[in-house]
Amino acid sequence: MTASPSAVGDHLRDWRQRRRMSQLDLALEAEISTRHLSFMETGRAQPSRDMVLRLAERLDVPLRERNTLLVAAGFAPVFPQRSLDDPALTDARKAVDLILKGHEPFPALVVDRGWNLVAANRMVGPLMVGADPDLLAAPINVLRLSLHPRGLAPRIANLDLWRAHVLERLRREVEITADKALAELLTELRAYPTSSPLRARAPMDEFSTIALPLQLRHGDEVLSFLSTTTVFGTPVDVTLSELTLETFFPADAATATALQAMAAALPPA
Repeated sequence: MTASPSAVGDHLRDWRQRRRMSQLDLALEAEISTRHLSFMETGRAQPSRDMVLRLAERLDVPLRERNTLLVAAGFAPVFPQRSLDDPALTDARKAVDLILKGHEPFPALVVDRGWNLVAANRMVGPLMVGADPDLLAAPINVLRLSLHPRGLAPRIANLDLWRAHVLERLRREVEITADKALAELLTELRAYPTSSPLRARAPMDEFSTIALPLQLRHGDEVLSFLSTTTVFGTPVDVTLSELTLETFFPADAATATALQAMAAALPPA
C-alpha cells in the first residue's frame, strides 16, 4: 500500500490486461465511456473512490489489492484486515471450527492466501507423520509439505499426477492474484525433483475419470482421497476473503474404513 497516487492508472491497466479484457469490454461492464477509462489509465483523469471500487469489482480484484488500488488513487483502504482471533471474526471462526469438527473422521484444513496452515481437524496430524520437522514448524506451508522430497512426496503414490495438479492450480492463483509470494512459491515447487517429466498420462484408476484423487501411503495401506474447496461467499474482510477450506473425502470403502479406525484411536478432542 505504498503506491503513489499517479500509479493508479497503471494498476488498473495491469488488472484489465491480466483479466484479458479490452478497454471496451471493461467500459461496458462498468457503464462508462471508453474515453474516460482510457484517460484514467493514462493519468489524464483521476478516478473517484466509487469509480475505483466499481472497476475493481468488475475486474474481480482481490480485496487486498482493492485496498492497494484505493491507496494508489489517494484514498484510504476500506477493507479491514484482522486476525482470525479478532472478536469481530468470532462467528466466522466458529463456522470454520464447526465445519472442521463436523468433517471428522475425514481430514479437513484451512489455509490462508499463501497456503499456510491456519487450522485443521484431528485427522490431519496423523497423515503428516514422517515429514521433516522443519516442514512441520509453524507456519506450515501445505503445498511445500506435500511436494517436498522430505515431506509427503515420497508417500504420494500418484506423485507425478498430483504434482502436476498442484502446480497448475497454483499457477492459476498467481495469474488471478498477481501475488509475488505465490509466484516465488511456484518457482520453488517447480524446482523440486520429480521421478519423471510432467506430462499427460492415462488415468490411474476409475476415480480419475471424475476427479484426480490424492493417493497417500499410510503404513501398509494406500489411502485415496477426493478433495473439495470452500470459501466464504461474501467477505468484506481481507483475512476472511483469503481463507480456503480444503476438505478430503474417502475415494473408496477401504479408505473410509481406515479413517474411521484412525479416528477411533485418537484421544478425545
